[in-house]
Amino acid sequence: MTKSDIGLIGRNLDMANITKKLILTCFDPGERFIDYGGGYGMFVRLMRDSGFDFYRYDPLCVNLFSESFDAQFGMEYSLLTAWEVLEHLTDPLAEIERMLSFSQTLFFSTLLLPSTPKPLNDWWYYGLEHGQHVAFYSTESLQVISKKFNLKLYHSNGVFHLLSCTEINPLLIQLTFNPRYRVLRRLFTKRQPASLLEQDYHKITGKKLQ
Repeated sequence: MTKSDIGLIGRNLDMANITKKLILTCFDPGERFIDYGGGYGMFVRLMRDSGFDFYRYDPLCVNLFSESFDAQFGMEYSLLTAWEVLEHLTDPLAEIERMLSFSQTLFFSTLLLPSTPKPLNDWWYYGLEHGQHVAFYSTESLQVISKKFNLKLYHSNGVFHLLSCTEINPLLIQLTFNPRYRVLRRLFTKRQPASLLEQDYHKITGKKLQ
């Protein structure tokens, strides 16, 4: 995180919202999930408070908000999220392979290159003030990645991208991401599970919330 990154909390709220929609439409909400490169653990805490059994993986950052819920190697997760991770990777293919050892379905964000790349000083996403964005992707490069790992690119809108080797109904994908279908989506949306806040509090403290 840099001092210019003043949108951290807002982005976590936005990403939690879109992830809830995706899980409730396309996945079993009772499954286990993982946030890769989860930073301070804020996203995991938001998702657990909303009833989703999320865990965090990030060996490079202290876990402040979900300390007792770090992911375990060898465990399988039905969905992996990676928010603002891929643009920081010095070896993207090796890191994506590591992600796939946790889950065969990846839901991640990264802003795709324009069809005509902009000069360095004309695109904020280059992040010249902090130098932390070192990998940039295009639609074509996502297709190359999907082919290399035998995945299907189910969704890409220039910001959010969904890769998976698991069959997902394309109609459900449309219902999730197209705002025109938000009324119809309610017919396919599963019931959101109960918050894990009380359960997690008991796990951490051995006490019950009063």
